[in-house]
Amino acid sequence: MSEPLESVRSNWGWMLAFGVVLALWGLFAIAYSVFFTAVSVFAVAWLLIIGGVLEAIHAFRHHRRHAVWYIVEAMLAVAAGFLLLRSPAEGALVITLLLAAYFIFSGIFRIAAAFTLRMPNWGWLVFSGLLSLALGIVIWGGWPATAFWVLGLFVGIHLLFMGLSRIMLAVAVRSGPFPTLPTPRTV
Repeated sequence: MSEPLESVRSNWGWMLAFGVVLALWGLFAIAYSVFFTAVSVFAVAWLLIIGGVLEAIHAFRHHRRHAVWYIVEAMLAVAAGFLLLRSPAEGALVITLLLAAYFIFSGIFRIAAAFTLRMPNWGWLVFSGLLSLALGIVIWGGWPATAFWVLGLFVGIHLLFMGLSRIMLAVAVRSGPFPTLPTPRTV
Protein backbone atom coordinates (compact mmCIF):
# COMPACT_ATOMS: atom_id res chain seq x y z
CA MET A 1 0.00 0.00 0.00
CA SER A 2 1.29 3.45 -0.85
CA GLU A 3 2.36 5.89 1.85
CA PRO A 4 -0.40 8.49 1.27
CA LEU A 5 -3.09 5.81 1.41
CA GLU A 6 -1.64 4.40 4.63
CA SER A 7 -1.63 7.92 6.10
CA VAL A 8 -5.30 8.32 5.20
CA ARG A 9 -6.12 4.90 6.66
CA SER A 10 -4.37 5.69 9.96
CA ASN A 11 -6.36 8.95 10.26
CA TRP A 12 -9.73 7.66 9.06
CA GLY A 13 -11.47 8.75 12.28
CA TRP A 14 -10.46 12.36 11.86
CA MET A 15 -11.56 12.28 8.23
CA LEU A 16 -14.91 10.80 9.26
CA ALA A 17 -15.41 13.47 11.92
CA PHE A 18 -14.44 16.22 9.49
CA GLY A 19 -16.86 14.81 6.92
CA VAL A 20 -19.70 14.72 9.43
CA VAL A 21 -19.01 18.34 10.45
CA LEU A 22 -18.92 19.46 6.80
CA ALA A 23 -22.13 17.59 5.96
CA LEU A 24 -23.95 19.06 8.97
CA TRP A 25 -22.64 22.53 8.15
CA GLY A 26 -23.87 22.01 4.57
CA LEU A 27 -27.35 21.03 5.77
CA PHE A 28 -27.37 24.13 7.98
CA ALA A 29 -26.36 26.29 5.00
CA ILE A 30 -29.12 24.77 2.86
CA ALA A 31 -31.70 25.39 5.59
CA TYR A 32 -30.52 28.97 6.12
CA SER A 33 -29.51 29.82 2.55
CA VAL A 34 -30.42 33.51 2.87
CA PHE A 35 -28.00 33.92 5.77
CA PHE A 36 -25.27 31.99 3.93
CA THR A 37 -25.80 34.14 0.84
CA ALA A 38 -24.94 37.18 2.95
CA VAL A 39 -21.95 35.36 4.44
CA SER A 40 -20.79 34.45 0.91
CA VAL A 41 -21.00 38.05 -0.27
CA PHE A 42 -19.00 39.25 2.75
CA ALA A 43 -16.42 36.49 2.18
CA VAL A 44 -15.99 37.49 -1.47
CA ALA A 45 -15.69 41.13 -0.42
CA TRP A 46 -12.91 40.41 2.08
CA LEU A 47 -11.13 38.12 -0.37
CA LEU A 48 -11.11 40.93 -2.93
CA ILE A 49 -9.81 43.45 -0.39
CA ILE A 50 -7.08 41.15 0.94
CA GLY A 51 -6.16 40.04 -2.58
CA GLY A 52 -5.95 43.67 -3.72
CA VAL A 53 -3.68 44.63 -0.83
CA LEU A 54 -1.42 41.64 -1.52
CA GLU A 55 -1.36 42.52 -5.23
CA ALA A 56 -0.24 46.07 -4.38
CA ILE A 57 2.49 44.77 -2.08
CA HIS A 58 3.59 42.37 -4.80
CA ALA A 59 3.67 45.21 -7.34
CA PHE A 60 5.92 47.38 -5.20
CA ARG A 61 8.26 44.54 -4.31
CA HIS A 62 8.69 42.75 -7.64
CA HIS A 63 7.43 44.74 -10.62
CA ARG A 64 9.09 48.11 -10.63
CA ARG A 65 8.79 48.59 -14.42
CA HIS A 66 5.15 47.58 -14.80
CA ALA A 67 3.94 48.37 -11.30
CA VAL A 68 1.23 50.73 -12.51
CA TRP A 69 -0.79 47.89 -14.07
CA TYR A 70 -0.59 45.82 -10.91
CA ILE A 71 -1.54 48.83 -8.81
CA VAL A 72 -4.59 49.51 -11.02
CA GLU A 73 -5.65 45.87 -10.65
CA ALA A 74 -5.14 46.05 -6.89
CA MET A 75 -7.18 49.24 -6.63
CA LEU A 76 -10.01 47.68 -8.63
CA ALA A 77 -10.07 44.62 -6.39
CA VAL A 78 -10.10 46.71 -3.21
CA ALA A 79 -12.80 49.01 -4.61
CA ALA A 80 -14.98 46.04 -5.63
CA GLY A 81 -14.52 44.54 -2.17
CA PHE A 82 -15.55 47.75 -0.43
CA LEU A 83 -18.56 48.10 -2.74
CA LEU A 84 -19.68 44.60 -1.77
CA LEU A 85 -19.25 45.44 1.93
CA ARG A 86 -21.16 48.68 1.48
CA SER A 87 -24.06 47.11 -0.47
CA PRO A 88 -24.20 43.36 0.13
CA ALA A 89 -27.75 43.03 -1.27
CA GLU A 90 -26.76 44.64 -4.56
CA GLY A 91 -23.60 42.52 -4.55
CA ALA A 92 -25.71 39.37 -4.21
CA LEU A 93 -27.82 40.55 -7.16
CA VAL A 94 -24.77 41.04 -9.37
CA ILE A 95 -23.01 37.84 -8.31
CA THR A 96 -26.17 35.80 -8.86
CA LEU A 97 -26.71 37.27 -12.30
CA LEU A 98 -23.10 36.50 -13.23
CA LEU A 99 -23.55 32.97 -11.90
CA ALA A 100 -26.69 32.48 -14.00
CA ALA A 101 -24.87 33.68 -17.11
CA TYR A 102 -21.96 31.37 -16.33
CA PHE A 103 -24.25 28.34 -16.02
CA ILE A 104 -26.07 29.18 -19.24
CA PHE A 105 -22.94 29.69 -21.32
CA SER A 106 -21.02 26.77 -19.82
CA GLY A 107 -24.03 24.54 -20.45
CA ILE A 108 -24.20 25.61 -24.09
CA PHE A 109 -20.46 25.04 -24.54
CA ARG A 110 -20.58 21.59 -22.89
CA ILE A 111 -23.44 20.51 -25.14
CA ALA A 112 -21.65 21.83 -28.23
CA ALA A 113 -18.38 20.15 -27.19
CA ALA A 114 -20.13 16.84 -26.58
CA PHE A 115 -21.74 16.82 -30.02
CA THR A 116 -18.57 18.06 -31.71
CA LEU A 117 -16.00 15.81 -30.02
CA ARG A 118 -18.12 12.66 -29.50
CA MET A 119 -15.74 11.31 -26.87
CA PRO A 120 -16.53 8.01 -25.10
CA ASN A 121 -19.62 8.39 -22.91
CA TRP A 122 -20.30 11.79 -24.45
CA GLY A 123 -23.92 11.53 -23.34
CA TRP A 124 -22.83 12.39 -19.81
CA LEU A 125 -21.31 15.62 -21.07
CA VAL A 126 -24.60 16.43 -22.83
CA PHE A 127 -26.46 15.67 -19.60
CA SER A 128 -24.08 17.88 -17.61
CA GLY A 129 -24.51 20.68 -20.15
CA LEU A 130 -28.30 20.41 -20.09
CA LEU A 131 -28.25 20.48 -16.29
CA SER A 132 -26.05 23.60 -16.23
CA LEU A 133 -28.21 25.27 -18.88
CA ALA A 134 -31.42 24.51 -16.97
CA LEU A 135 -29.90 25.71 -13.71
CA GLY A 136 -28.81 28.98 -15.30
CA ILE A 137 -32.26 29.52 -16.82
CA VAL A 138 -33.98 28.85 -13.49
CA ILE A 139 -31.67 31.26 -11.66
CA TRP A 140 -32.01 33.94 -14.34
CA GLY A 141 -35.77 33.45 -14.62
CA GLY A 142 -36.25 33.93 -10.90
CA TRP A 143 -33.85 36.84 -10.65
CA PRO A 144 -33.81 39.14 -8.62
CA ALA A 145 -35.54 36.97 -5.98
CA THR A 146 -33.05 34.12 -6.48
CA ALA A 147 -30.19 36.45 -5.56
CA PHE A 148 -31.06 36.24 -1.89
CA TRP A 149 -30.91 32.47 -1.50
CA VAL A 150 -29.12 30.81 -4.42
CA LEU A 151 -25.53 31.53 -3.31
CA GLY A 152 -26.19 30.16 0.17
CA LEU A 153 -27.91 27.12 -1.29
CA PHE A 154 -24.95 26.40 -3.59
CA VAL A 155 -22.48 26.81 -0.72
CA GLY A 156 -24.60 24.43 1.36
CA ILE A 157 -24.81 21.81 -1.38
CA HIS A 158 -21.06 22.06 -1.92
CA LEU A 159 -20.34 21.62 1.80
CA LEU A 160 -22.80 18.71 2.05
CA PHE A 161 -21.21 16.80 -0.82
CA MET A 162 -17.68 17.57 0.39
CA GLY A 163 -18.68 16.12 3.76
CA LEU A 164 -20.34 13.06 2.24
CA SER A 165 -17.30 12.37 0.07
CA ARG A 166 -15.03 12.57 3.14
CA ILE A 167 -17.35 10.22 5.03
CA MET A 168 -17.38 7.71 2.16
CA LEU A 169 -13.59 7.86 1.83
CA ALA A 170 -13.13 7.34 5.58
CA VAL A 171 -15.46 4.33 5.53
CA ALA A 172 -13.73 2.90 2.45
CA VAL A 173 -10.19 3.18 3.82
CA ARG A 174 -11.29 1.80 7.19
CA SER A 175 -13.10 -1.23 5.86
CA GLY A 176 -11.30 -2.65 2.91
CA PRO A 177 -8.02 -3.82 1.54
CA PHE A 178 -6.83 -2.01 -1.52
CA PRO A 179 -5.28 -3.63 -4.56
CA THR A 180 -1.63 -2.90 -5.07
CA LEU A 181 -1.13 -0.54 -7.95
CA PRO A 182 1.64 -1.28 -10.41
CA THR A 183 4.74 0.83 -9.99
CA PRO A 184 5.25 3.22 -12.90
CA ARG A 185 8.24 2.46 -15.07
CA THR A 186 10.99 5.01 -15.39
CA VAL A 187 12.60 5.56 -18.74
